[in-house]
Amino acid sequence: MARNITPREKDYSQWYLDVIKAAEMADYAPVRGCMVIRPTGYAIWESIQSQLDERFKETGHVNAYFPLLIPNSFLEKEAKHVEGFSPECAVVTYAGGEELEEPLVVRPTSETVIGHMYSKWVQSWRDLPILINQWCNVVRWEKRPRLFLRTSEFLWQEGHTAHATREEAMEETLQMLEVYRSFMEEVLALPVIVGEKSEGERFPGAENTYTCEAMMTDKRALQAGTSHFLGQNFSRAFDIRFQNKEGELEYAWTTSWGASTRLIGAIVMTHSDNDGLVLPPNVAPVKVVVIPISPDQSRLQDKILPEAKNILERLKKVLGRDQVILDTQFHMRPGDRFFYHLQRGIPLRLELGEAEMASSRLRAVRRDTTEVINISLDAVDREVPKILDDIQGNLLERARTFREQNTYQVNSFEEFKEALNEKGGFIKACFAGTPEDERAIKEATTATIRCFLLDDSTERTCFYTKKQGGRMAVFAKAY
Repeated sequence: MARNITPREKDYSQWYLDVIKAAEMADYAPVRGCMVIRPTGYAIWESIQSQLDERFKETGHVNAYFPLLIPNSFLEKEAKHVEGFSPECAVVTYAGGEELEEPLVVRPTSETVIGHMYSKWVQSWRDLPILINQWCNVVRWEKRPRLFLRTSEFLWQEGHTAHATREEAMEETLQMLEVYRSFMEEVLALPVIVGEKSEGERFPGAENTYTCEAMMTDKRALQAGTSHFLGQNFSRAFDIRFQNKEGELEYAWTTSWGASTRLIGAIVMTHSDNDGLVLPPNVAPVKVVVIPISPDQSRLQDKILPEAKNILERLKKVLGRDQVILDTQFHMRPGDRFFYHLQRGIPLRLELGEAEMASSRLRAVRRDTTEVINISLDAVDREVPKILDDIQGNLLERARTFREQNTYQVNSFEEFKEALNEKGGFIKACFAGTPEDERAIKEATTATIRCFLLDDSTERTCFYTKKQGGRMAVFAKAY
């Protein structure tokens, strides 16, 4: 157990912050609620960004950029939208040495300004669909900040599309939900439950919101990504109309979808341990570190280091140029060098010393299990990718097993409260209540509906109201 990290079982919040600090991922900025993302953390975001961006482009989306500052009047055009975001908005009233005629809102999300632009660009059915994504920062004034999870400014992507029919827009909404789900599971080793948000948890201004919900190792839920079917709400508010094939004017159907740097927090809380950061290989900026070791500086420079460089180049050919690094911190003790890379979550450590040179074998140490594997020098470029694949699969399965072991189904509110208080985790229950019933449950337990399951359409008796027609919902305390 690392001395610079508070044990998870003692203080989970402090453990989380200690892992981030030890890995040099982020730090608090001078402005309350904001953060500085350090190179280790930003490299993880770059990995997320590049891989998600590739998936977006595979589905026909292109990138653009929209303004940071939005006229306040834009937010007021969609009533539910302004009601939902007003408490979180940062507003500019003075600029250029004078008071502004109209306040400008620092972007909390971009549906309004993009809706305005789409109204200029869309004239005919031939202009549709519009499939645009942007990578940017947003500001939502956070009262209880926590690095990566809730900060006043954060990085994210937001997709915004416009379509000719309701069916096309709904297909887009669910397609992007699946893009998120597959990415989170295949790359982040983050098992998620996909479902539809309740009316009380829906994105302000959306007809339907769909979500990916993950369970952290403190058994709380984290909303990892959302996809919104906006219907014609924003089209009507911003006059996004087009002439259909019959020559008639129609309002377009729009969607939006987003994921943010909170995914980095999800990775930390899902996979890390009391020694520090653990990264799944598929998202790790560096997958392997090669560490040459010898107390004999002459032998180190003449024999061991050249062989280490040879291994480095071989692995670069199979893993990628930036995926493997060579540790040359010879001023540090071997144990300190090991610990340095361990706390930064590098999935696999390859040690090459006197004994390894003599036996023509590398000492490979897995970050996820600390298991030691001896690899023939001749087989490095074949065996290392296999080990990395196994680490990736193990982390996903470990997280999925934890979620399943901490998921319970109940049939009454008493059972609900008992399971939540004594066990925590995800509580599955059929619900047919109103938004007022949702609020009452939240006030009594602090738990919320994370989503209604998409893969369970069976209607049953509501656990809370006892009405018929309840849908299977997942409740949890959440970040």
